[in-house]
Amino acid sequence: MNRATKDLAEGSATFAVGLALKLFTGGVELPVVTLTKVGVVLMAIGAALALTGLVRTVRATSTRPPA
Repeated sequence: MNRATKDLAEGSATFAVGLALKLFTGGVELPVVTLTKVGVVLMAIGAALALTGLVRTVRATSTRPPA
């Protein structure tokens, strides 16, 4: 698995976990942080990783010499 695919998969999984936290932990309260805010942060990190994977994929296909 190359780095672009790994970033894309990891970003998608992180975004999905963040979305689940955002949607399903509205009533849970912890002393330090709110799980919905943690979900939003994880969604942002996941989106950034997925975007990085997409950019690396596009760069790899555009710089590849024609066969």
